[in-house]
Amino acid sequence: MPTLLLVRHGRSTANTAGVLAGWTPGVELDPHGREQAEGLAGRLAGIPVARVVSSPLDRCRQTLAPLLAARPELALRLDERLGECRYGDWTGRPLAELAAEPLWRTVQAQPSAATFPGPEGESLREMSHRAVEAVREWDAEVEAEHGADAVWVACSHGDVIKAIVADALGLHLDNFQRISVEPCSVSVIRYTPTRPFLLRLGDTGELGGLAPRPAAEGATATDARDGDAVVGGDTGVR
Repeated sequence: MPTLLLVRHGRSTANTAGVLAGWTPGVELDPHGREQAEGLAGRLAGIPVARVVSSPLDRCRQTLAPLLAARPELALRLDERLGECRYGDWTGRPLAELAAEPLWRTVQAQPSAATFPGPEGESLREMSHRAVEAVREWDAEVEAEHGADAVWVACSHGDVIKAIVADALGLHLDNFQRISVEPCSVSVIRYTPTRPFLLRLGDTGELGGLAPRPAAEGATATDARDGDAVVGGDTGVR
């Protein structure tokens, strides 16, 4: 199966202001976030990317802009299922203020029971379900069109990525707050017929080792691509 590079958007104006952005219009990358986006394009320079999918929100599209400028052959696909959680009445409020709300403790300790208030609020269960469904559907489509060695990129948001990673690890959603992904970090998942493999989590460094291996080397029985784990741990041989 293909390799999914899950990118969290770069640092945004809401991140620096300490507010919960949600689907607030006009939230953009701050100057550091724009630098991170430029760096992401360089980090992916040696990796053939078959497809780029994104949350429709500006901060994700801006994060991918330098990569798309460097790869004019790629068309950006938008998927609302990769959009930020709909935080309802919490949207736009300071995080320090929200920490005093009773629901905050539920979000921290039992996220599967948390539904955000207001007519636009969704539950974290709903957010997790639509995000996992999205990446698995895109992954299958990428494989059908580009083959099992394809690499593709999806840009999304912190809680969404944490939920996708938790699913890949077989973690209950109530444990997803144990996962942390920084702005413009890359988490890497390879889905196989038997299980997903988490290859990187919140990586902010060099990504060249994720490029597909030369065809001449072939696959082996200890290659995670076949769905078997490497006994004793990954050898590091690429």
